[in-house]
Amino acid sequence: MQFPTLSFGLFFLLVYAVTWALNRSNDWRKIALLMASWFFYGAWDPRFVLLLFLSASGNWLLARAIAAAAAQARQRGLVLLGVVLNLGVLATFKYAGFFLEQLDALLFSLGFGRDVPLLQILLPVGVSFFTFQAVSYLVDVQQRRIPPASWLDLTLLMSFFPHLVAGPIVRGSDLLPQFRTAPRLDRGAAAAALLLILWGAFKKVVVASELATALVDPAFRDPAHRSSLDLLFGAYGYAVQIYCDFSAYSDMAIGLALLLGYRFPRNFDQPYRAASLQDFWRRWHISLSSWLRDYLYIPLGGSRKGRLRTMLNLFLTMVLGGLWHGANWTFVLWGALHGGWLAIERGLARLVAGRVTVPRWIGMLITFHVVVLGWIFFRAPGLTDALAYLHGLGAGDWRNTLVTPLSLALVAIGLAMHALPPRGLQQLAERMRHWPAPLVGALLALGLLLIGAMRPEGVAPFIYYQF
Repeated sequence: MQFPTLSFGLFFLLVYAVTWALNRSNDWRKIALLMASWFFYGAWDPRFVLLLFLSASGNWLLARAIAAAAAQARQRGLVLLGVVLNLGVLATFKYAGFFLEQLDALLFSLGFGRDVPLLQILLPVGVSFFTFQAVSYLVDVQQRRIPPASWLDLTLLMSFFPHLVAGPIVRGSDLLPQFRTAPRLDRGAAAAALLLILWGAFKKVVVASELATALVDPAFRDPAHRSSLDLLFGAYGYAVQIYCDFSAYSDMAIGLALLLGYRFPRNFDQPYRAASLQDFWRRWHISLSSWLRDYLYIPLGGSRKGRLRTMLNLFLTMVLGGLWHGANWTFVLWGALHGGWLAIERGLARLVAGRVTVPRWIGMLITFHVVVLGWIFFRAPGLTDALAYLHGLGAGDWRNTLVTPLSLALVAIGLAMHALPPRGLQQLAERMRHWPAPLVGALLALGLLLIGAMRPEGVAPFIYYQF
């Protein structure tokens, strides 16, 4: 089930009615949400519901053992065991085939032929998200940031359907305290939630999907036979598409959770207005960037061990963050580009501190184009395709075969939506709470009808489903 579909709408209406009917019993409410989340996940492949159950149960046992251990050495050992087991699950499903292919290619180049059996393993949707969630939970328990949760609360945290398949990465410290008491929903929160869902549906169904069909997919499908102009606007189009697609999922996830009484942290904050790459990562996929900072960059030493070590830590963090996105050299190079530029920024900032002031608009322009360059590697199916795309960009062929008034309008609409004040929807929701309920319902229904009328045939899955 995908969010902007009729089947999901019917599913959510049933879940909404049942959970609020059970609100007097918080435990039964959470059990209903857990069953609904497993049903939602099982709609892709019922076998992976067992993986969710086993992962949550194993991490629950480990957290209890960590909390009960008196010696810090034993606690650290249990955390290490948990990290190895969780990342082992992720590596098995996501990277085993990739590494075996690389080993096979190496053996073949050395003259040993095809000696390695190649694996085709079905990737569970969202496995990267609930794996990272489990790792942060174990570390937080060991650091005494949160107490160990009950089995029901932890399993619901890892399985909760609004964030399960594409984030945001909601930490235990964000959601577990909310599970301890039955939630409440006022008119202001309900209005904000419905606006977020409507806003996200428009970004995904109309802007992102139309851009993909009209401009981005044709440009990346065969870059060797496209003009430089087509490829340039294809890259700009993908920058808008991936923002509208992923921020749409986050908006809808936040809105759906809010309708059920729970609050998720914000995941985007106008990332293309960033004046540096460091600023970009404070604004883009905030739940992932903060996770990488807290559970990878800082444990590596952060900025505490000198300038060169800081730059190396930045580079390694982003390379591993790139690999997290998928088993492909394009993701590794995407992470290396970001890590290298972050290291360069850090070095230049110290070198010119107090001597040179760069206007913010120049920083925004440079940062945006570094990000767009990285998106080419991120979007390309393989390294050869990415290099062909870059070669075509530099070919100097400015014939136009793809760019249309519609595609230009979609890029402009996406950037305009990105530029709206972050609190704009919240301010509108505050006004709507005083409007008559029938008027609010009619306006939202009209919005959904208009989105349905403008949607292309066969809306593609959210981009981040593959991670």
